[in-house]
Amino acid sequence: MLDATAHVGRLPSPSVWDVNSTADRLVDAGAFVSRDLNLAGFTTLRVGGPAPIVAECSTTQALVDAVRFLDAASIPTLLIAGGSNLVIGDAGWDGVVIRIATSVVRLGDNVIAAEAGAVWDDVVATTVDAGLGGLECLSGIPGSAGATPVQNVGAYGVEVGSVLHRVRLLDRRSGEIRWVETSELGLGYRTSVLKHSEDALVLDVELQVSPDGLSAPIRYRELTTTLSVGEGDQVPAAQARDAVLGLRRGKGMVLDAADHDTWSAGSFFTNPVVPDAEVSTVMAAITRQLGDIAVPSYPADGGVKLSAGWLIERAGFGKGYPGNGAVATLSTKHTLALTNRGSASASDIASLARTVRDGVRGAFGVELFPEPVTVGFKI
Repeated sequence: MLDATAHVGRLPSPSVWDVNSTADRLVDAGAFVSRDLNLAGFTTLRVGGPAPIVAECSTTQALVDAVRFLDAASIPTLLIAGGSNLVIGDAGWDGVVIRIATSVVRLGDNVIAAEAGAVWDDVVATTVDAGLGGLECLSGIPGSAGATPVQNVGAYGVEVGSVLHRVRLLDRRSGEIRWVETSELGLGYRTSVLKHSEDALVLDVELQVSPDGLSAPIRYRELTTTLSVGEGDQVPAAQARDAVLGLRRGKGMVLDAADHDTWSAGSFFTNPVVPDAEVSTVMAAITRQLGDIAVPSYPADGGVKLSAGWLIERAGFGKGYPGNGAVATLSTKHTLALTNRGSASASDIASLARTVRDGVRGAFGVELFPEPVTVGFKI
């Protein structure tokens, strides 16, 4: 899930910034400013401490003006959109939070454009409703359009990188705004040059779509089975979207306030890539622990990609671990999501993540890395 990634601003200068004057300047920039808000409500995990200022920017101009001001003043800045790929520490953020609330989507026959704050699934739904294909396999992913290239989000055999046309960036070093081609973004598995970087902010994304209304070729086995089609077949985009949403709901991966399995940051760990030189050692460790068993694996650059969820479960962490009564557990629907059962803190989530990570490392010698951005602490 990205689902949406936060961008952390530059560290504060030695001088102390003034909350009142900063709030006034942000209002002048066109932002709606609130004071002393708890940040848990801005993330899908629903954890995180307070911030002295939260400034909501509903236009791109307000967003640009606000960020330029904060950067010039060296005021610590945290940029949030959907908050679905973000874990904020219990101490909160001792600076300004900018909430990106831009939302315009513009349709074309072959390319559509979305402002960074547009809700991603709304973007997908808009294209499908307009008879455009290509984005349907990315249905149900929470977060914002602007976060999708940062994380190079993907699901059911499609990554944003495969449909991305270009992005418009604010260069936070120079203040320049320019369109950047996909080839410049260093897109990889759940990563890009934009991830974990404060140098640029996504303002708009352009995505390639198909005017014939057909889905991208269906290649993900679970989806081909659900749709009863062969690998590489295409179906109407709306049909594929419905199937994807059904599969995601069954895994607690479509946001639902009444379902604590969706109080998560989506897949908490990326699927690990084991270097070629270590594959035989890891496979031997799996055999020692589990016997002669089929291990789901996929070719990857420089190694073999393993399923993080499979490793977690085989290391002894089943669905719902550690059980009823815990404030933070693995999802009861699949093992790759860490969930808030209603009263968890960021510390509770971090503790569970470390337990799972260390358990997988101890069992199989494989290191798991968190997918969400963490603010104020490390896993």
